[in-house]
Amino acid sequence: MEIESYIYLDEVRFYAFHGVMPQESQVGGEFLVSLRVGYPIQGAMETDDVADTLNYAELFQLVKQQMDIPSKLLEHVAGRIVKAIHEQFPQVSSIHLRITKKNPPMGADSKGAGVELYIKH
Repeated sequence: MEIESYIYLDEVRFYAFHGVMPQESQVGGEFLVSLRVGYPIQGAMETDDVADTLNYAELFQLVKQQMDIPSKLLEHVAGRIVKAIHEQFPQVSSIHLRITKKNPPMGADSKGAGVELYIKH
């Protein structure tokens, strides 16, 4: 039996200082990050041991570290997150990342705008 398995974070809220406009880097804003990472969890299914899986608390810390670094573009933030995941968790088979800037300064009434990446190895 072939199993596709994922570890995910769903709409984690961050207050960060990303944006091109000067007020965004000074005042900051709210962001949502959703992340789904392909990872072989079959061992943990048998052993009930966190050492046999990708700990989502560690994944959160990795995302938090990158969200804490101010950037002009969300594309840059997304690229850093993906690179850090690959470096820290080489067993990852795919990454689906979505970063949403809530209330972006674009003169539109919307829930948000942002970037989304899907990478499969």
